[in-house]
Amino acid sequence: MTKIITALALFVCSMTFAQTQYEKGMGKALGLWGEGKPAEASAMFERIALVEKDNWLPDYYITLINTTEAFAAVGKNRENLPALLEKAQKAQNEATALSPNNPELMVTQALIYTAWIVYDPQVNGMTLSGKTMEQYYKALAIAPNNPRVVFSKAEFEIGGAKYFGKDTKPMCAQIEKAIELFATFKPESPFHPNWGLERAQEVLKNCPK
Repeated sequence: MTKIITALALFVCSMTFAQTQYEKGMGKALGLWGEGKPAEASAMFERIALVEKDNWLPDYYITLINTTEAFAAVGKNRENLPALLEKAQKAQNEATALSPNNPELMVTQALIYTAWIVYDPQVNGMTLSGKTMEQYYKALAIAPNNPRVVFSKAEFEIGGAKYFGKDTKPMCAQIEKAIELFATFKPESPFHPNWGLERAQEVLKNCPK
């Protein structure tokens, strides 16, 4: 998940934004995240969301930032994880209300569930694994060629397969497919989701040859 930050930062730095308040704000917020300042970036997206009341993207990035930080907190600051995921879920709910049936938001909802599972697999694994897969199946039905949907579903399934000692080759084939899809995927705007390729390539390196 931490690879998302680098990819977004490079993407943002490559763009020349028009001088609207929205575009300047979004560019600055993504830049802050790329600089390793997730709290500041999240706060700026919150301010943008207060103005852009019909736009799901600011809340999407609040969700993504806090979920990414939650995954990072598992190994070093576990006590911070519940608050991060609660903040992520609140923004997720706001974004979903603005843009229902959005496959990108189904991916972030699945990532929130996954972070809870990683946080406490004994308690949350049984209750949230099915809900996670439900989000991915719904997203796949809507956007079968969205590389984040294909990759994120496969990565989650790899985790389950490893846990139960099952073959991961079918999921690895889906990751290869996702990498191919990244090559042709075009986001709707400079601020729409466009992350995941670097992470997919990293996961594929650990697949059986």
